[in-house]
Amino acid sequence: MLSLFSFSEVDLDTGKLDIPYADKMTHFVFYTVFAFLGCFFVRERTRGNLKMGKTTIYVLLGAIVYGILIEVLQYTMTVDRMAELGDVFANILGAFVGIGLIRWLFSKERPLKWKF
Repeated sequence: MLSLFSFSEVDLDTGKLDIPYADKMTHFVFYTVFAFLGCFFVRERTRGNLKMGKTTIYVLLGAIVYGILIEVLQYTMTVDRMAELGDVFANILGAFVGIGLIRWLFSKERPLKWKF
């Protein structure tokens, strides 16, 4: 819901701090966390019975579809929010990084076990 909410009436004083591409970095970080925690959520809900490969594919596809859907909704349903292709790319890249972190944490060299 917050992705579709208008903040134009809210006075957000950002001061003199101007970080280039800060919104893209925010999208990247949010979707990295989304994919990372999404894998843990699916693992917990299935009690580790869904293999890691399938889990990461489902979460990755879910994150990509969700990110695209939010941008489409921003374009079609809001007047003052702007959909950007750069946001979609940042979302997708962040989701891949989150999945990469999960695969790294549960790799054969790491002590974490996927199955309970």
